[in-house]
Amino acid sequence: MSAPEARALSDPPTDGITSLCYLPQSSINPSLSLLACSSWDGCLRVYDTKTQANVVTHSMDSRSAAPLLSLAVPPSPEGILVAGSLNGLVQHYDIKTSTSTIIGAHCGGEQRTEQNACSCLAPIDCNVVASAGWDSKFHLWDLRIGSSGEQNKPVASHDLPGKAFSMDTHRGNEGKNTVVIATSGRRNCIIDMRVLSSEKAHELNEPIVVDLVPQQNRESSLKYQTRAVRLFPDGKGMALSSIEGRVAIEYLDEAEAEKTKKKKYAFKCHRVGDTIYPVNAIAFHPRFGTFATGGCDGTVVLWDAANKKRLTALPKMATSIAALAYNHDGTELAMASSYTFEEGERDHPRDEIYVREILDHESKPKNAK
Repeated sequence: MSAPEARALSDPPTDGITSLCYLPQSSINPSLSLLACSSWDGCLRVYDTKTQANVVTHSMDSRSAAPLLSLAVPPSPEGILVAGSLNGLVQHYDIKTSTSTIIGAHCGGEQRTEQNACSCLAPIDCNVVASAGWDSKFHLWDLRIGSSGEQNKPVASHDLPGKAFSMDTHRGNEGKNTVVIATSGRRNCIIDMRVLSSEKAHELNEPIVVDLVPQQNRESSLKYQTRAVRLFPDGKGMALSSIEGRVAIEYLDEAEAEKTKKKKYAFKCHRVGDTIYPVNAIAFHPRFGTFATGGCDGTVVLWDAANKKRLTALPKMATSIAALAYNHDGTELAMASSYTFEEGERDHPRDEIYVREILDHESKPKNAK
């Protein structure tokens, strides 16, 4: 059986791609497979990966055309996207009505500059989204709040030890959430939170209450700047990648991991001869718990962290892999082939988004039957 081929989506972004996220399966039309994309050209795009067609292109800020650095898709069937921009804005976009709304900003009333950029976004639940930025701030936002010309305030905030480079969340039982933020200075901040009665507050039009408890502020086991961090599907560990061609596997509760004979480790990857490439993206398979990495060498590789094995290497793309995303069941992987300026300003291939069918034998752990 021949391996599936990657398919290019039509009308790709005109500038660097920053994030890829699949929408929940039931959004808008259950028969569609919708993929959202943010980019430096300031536009949100949505594609139907089955037809490879662009179904939405929306400029989030026509006045400033601020680049979009981050993207989040709440677990809602309503077709809602949240985008974070270089000027610090956090904006809500409704696909059904084609309208965007300012939820808040990282500038806190100050001038909107790249020092306040909203570099990371992640959904907490249908009504709450987390943001982190270059201003070393972490915020939680109530998505019900629209812009009335006044600066909206976050539901909760926390100071970070440095600029936020990457962030991920895991939703546990009874509304308990874990958030990990990778910052400058090789720090990883782990926050536990509980959003109290978000759905009930939404129905009664009451403020959302959040119990936010910082748990850890620890040094990364990687020696160089973190590019991406993603939590395991079970929320018990995380994978981190760096600019120096390495990926680390760490556990949130290291004492508990020791009891089950699990230890943190790191491995080299995305290297060609003596050339070492940054590892820009990580995406976990939603069913098998294996993960994919994408690097500036233009390759995507699938790994089995539990058994410390490389599973599959996909054919090389024309330029850097800037972002990755699996669909809801892990049968499709979206890949952004987009130069990330690791070699500075130079001519480079145009930005493209590819989707590829992922077969079970390519992504299943080696010891799984």
